[in-house]
Amino acid sequence: MLVNKSLHDPACFGELVRRISYIREDAQAQWGKMDVCQMMKHCDLVLQIPLNKINLPEINLFFRMVGIATKKEMKIFNNGIPRNMPTFQKLIVNFECDFKESKESLLNTMREYLNAYEKQRLPARHVLFGNMTAEDWGFLEFKHLDHHLKQFNV
Repeated sequence: MLVNKSLHDPACFGELVRRISYIREDAQAQWGKMDVCQMMKHCDLVLQIPLNKINLPEINLFFRMVGIATKKEMKIFNNGIPRNMPTFQKLIVNFECDFKESKESLLNTMREYLNAYEKQRLPARHVLFGNMTAEDWGFLEFKHLDHHLKQFNV
C-alpha cells in the first residue's frame, strides 16, 4: 500500500524543517513568479488557513467540485501539485519581504499548526477541498510545502 506523507508525522515534519533550513536567500525558482522569500511567505499564509487566521472567500460549485476531486486524486495517486496553479488572491505574495523574517515566520507557523493538530483544533472544512479530516490537512499541507521547496530545489 502507498503511504502518503503528512505534516503530522514527526519524521516528515523534521524533513521539511531541515529542507527549509537549507534554503538560501539567492535560491532561484525552477518555475513560477515568486522569489524564495515570497514563496516562504505564501506557504506561511497557506498554513494560517487551518489556524483560522485567514478566511478564504466562498467559491462557486464548479470550483468546489474540482477541488474535492483534486483532493481525492492526490490522495489516491499520491501525486504532486501541478506547477503554476492559480491560487486565492489572499495567498498571492507579490511584494518584497525580508528573507530571515519570512523563514522564521514560516517555521513558527508550522509549529503552531502542529500544535493545533495535536489539540484537535483543525477545521472540518476547506473552501476549496470541502470536508476535511486531520489526515487530509496533514497530507495536503505536506504536499503544498514539498511542492514549493522543490520549486527552489530543496
